[in-house]
Amino acid sequence: MILKDIIREVEVRQMAGPDGAEIVSLTLDSRSAEPGSLFFAIRGTEIDGHEFVGAAIERGAVAVVCEALPDETDPRTTYIVVEDSRQAMGQAASAFHGHPSRRLKLVGVTGTNGKTTTATLLCDAMRAQGLGAGLISTVDYRIGKVTLPSTHTTPDPLRLNAMLASMVERGCEYCFMEVSSHAIMQRRVAGLHFTGAAFSNITHEHLDYHGTFAAYIAAKKRFFDELPANAFAVTNIDDRNGRVMVQNTAAMVRTVSLHSPADYRCRIVEHHFDGMLLSIDGVELWVSFIGRFNAYNLTTVYACMRELGIERDEILRTISALTPVSGRFETIRSARGGITAIVDYAHTPDALQNALDTIAEIRKPGQRIFTVVGCGGERDRAKRPVMARIAATCSDFTLLTSDNPRSEDAADIVAQMRTGLEPGHRAVGIIDRREAIATAAMMAAPGDIILVAGKGHETYQIIGIEKRHFDDREEVRKAFVNYEL
Repeated sequence: MILKDIIREVEVRQMAGPDGAEIVSLTLDSRSAEPGSLFFAIRGTEIDGHEFVGAAIERGAVAVVCEALPDETDPRTTYIVVEDSRQAMGQAASAFHGHPSRRLKLVGVTGTNGKTTTATLLCDAMRAQGLGAGLISTVDYRIGKVTLPSTHTTPDPLRLNAMLASMVERGCEYCFMEVSSHAIMQRRVAGLHFTGAAFSNITHEHLDYHGTFAAYIAAKKRFFDELPANAFAVTNIDDRNGRVMVQNTAAMVRTVSLHSPADYRCRIVEHHFDGMLLSIDGVELWVSFIGRFNAYNLTTVYACMRELGIERDEILRTISALTPVSGRFETIRSARGGITAIVDYAHTPDALQNALDTIAEIRKPGQRIFTVVGCGGERDRAKRPVMARIAATCSDFTLLTSDNPRSEDAADIVAQMRTGLEPGHRAVGIIDRREAIATAAMMAAPGDIILVAGKGHETYQIIGIEKRHFDDREEVRKAFVNYEL
């Protein structure tokens, strides 16, 4: 593809060199540059891609997108100077792959909790309708019939547009993707055309990256601010920031609620550990999901599908047949002991509170709650004591343990969590997560409930720089077998 066609929609401040070069690939890593590459010099938090412009050219890059010209330029190379290399990369990647988002109905889902469930269920529901749908989520990427493991909630624009183009080639009509706050601020979705967007909720998270909660809210809101006028924006108005998200959007706003008048209303009629009876838009249906948060997720799915033109009764029939997303309030029952374990990805204070509130709503008198919870290393330290306090306040017994400690000492993380405990809280620290899960299974009696929070679908544990196999669900099943022998 010719360079001038790739950068047609990029706001160029200065160009040094011809714009007629044939471009065969795009890259932001100088090590993957090849003859005919267009290299993007990206300023990161630790590495500045401008330092590697020379290396990219040596490997064959014929053009460079940068925010400042290098002191010495190469006459063989075209330099395109822009205000924001990340923004330009998204626009160029979209053009290079033939603007695939314009050939799909692309719906982005953002918020603190519920993104993965909502996006995945939308994909599942559309496929159940016999429609081609792709998925980009924290758990996996689905491109036609191919499923790939996820590396990022929202990939960089080069990989993202390549995947969207593959979806188009494989006959997908729709794509549902999680849009993280990091992706919004790093312009990973720049150049994409969204048919619609959905907001789930927002609570304190990623403050290690954004600095303040206000900045985190602003990042999410920016996504809606940039939607086109012909898009739809579905928002949860039961969240205090639900209306804030859409106050400046040009898109057509649609509201969902469990408590207030809204475009799409839901009510929980009955609540059990094996599912709920919901009333959505006045029609009752049984779903195999648990929790008020899942009622919000399913209502958002319903709203998005209605906005995409699917008939009401078709949607309700499909929703009633959907199954929960892996590691999201996933229930495991012991074979003989009558103990219920719930594995959930809850890794924020609000998500943990929601999980425990849901258990409290459903449990019967006499059923005790044991909570196994940890906090990740190299992440927001402020939430550690808060998570411990929530767990200990809402449980009969809490086991504080490791999550993904990364380069931090897991014992130090648990010690920081302990500072949130208050007199009367029944809690113990067991650093080894496997041992903590086994201990909870040993302590629980028939009828009791064990919540294993934090990792959900993850099948690994990051200790130092090593990624070891670890699956909460496997450990729960092993523990149940060992203590039922």
